[in-house]
Amino acid sequence: MVMSFFSKREGGLDHIVSRAVGMLGDARHSFDLATLALLTNTDTAAVQADIRDTDQRINHMEQQLRSELVVHVTVQGSSDIGSVLGMILLLKKIERIGDQATNVLDLAESGVRLAGETDTEAMLAERGLISTMFGEAADLLAEPNDGRTEEFATRILALVAEHQAKIESYLHSDRPGREVVPRAIYYRYLKRIVANLLGIVRTAAGPLPSSTTEEDDKDD
Repeated sequence: MVMSFFSKREGGLDHIVSRAVGMLGDARHSFDLATLALLTNTDTAAVQADIRDTDQRINHMEQQLRSELVVHVTVQGSSDIGSVLGMILLLKKIERIGDQATNVLDLAESGVRLAGETDTEAMLAERGLISTMFGEAADLLAEPNDGRTEEFATRILALVAEHQAKIESYLHSDRPGREVVPRAIYYRYLKRIVANLLGIVRTAAGPLPSSTTEEDDKDD
């Protein structure tokens, strides 16, 4: 396990785990604010600086920790390479979630508002569910548990399938493009966010996993 390696390493790099958990908390903060801007009448200008500053902080921490891990391998040798590569992958997934939250903000800044629509209440409920999943992922990052990871994976994969079904329904809808296009884009972002949450948890449980959710390995 990646997390076991870092928590048990003598003299080790266990602080990287706590910093990764902090990065995930920052990503959750950005997600909560960005979706609030899109799904409610919140003034985008009131949250945009916070979201972009948080994204820069996530990016800076990812680069800093990645450099530290590379130095670790250089000094200690290649015996730890699997766990170190797993941790680098995990950090990258957190950084990508921050990027996706910023993409949601970009959608709101472009003038899209999904407040007061017939499906707004359902989207807000889903937003709350995903935010809770950030907390679950952080817990499993700090303390991996195989049973909880599989249960989490089952729920995430069901949500990914649901998002994909919604995207396809919007693509084939007879509704005006101004209604369905923003929703299809939004659900594409959500799909990638939750897929990366699963990738983080699986990587924490076992480095370099094979993934059934390829979306989390793609950049915009």
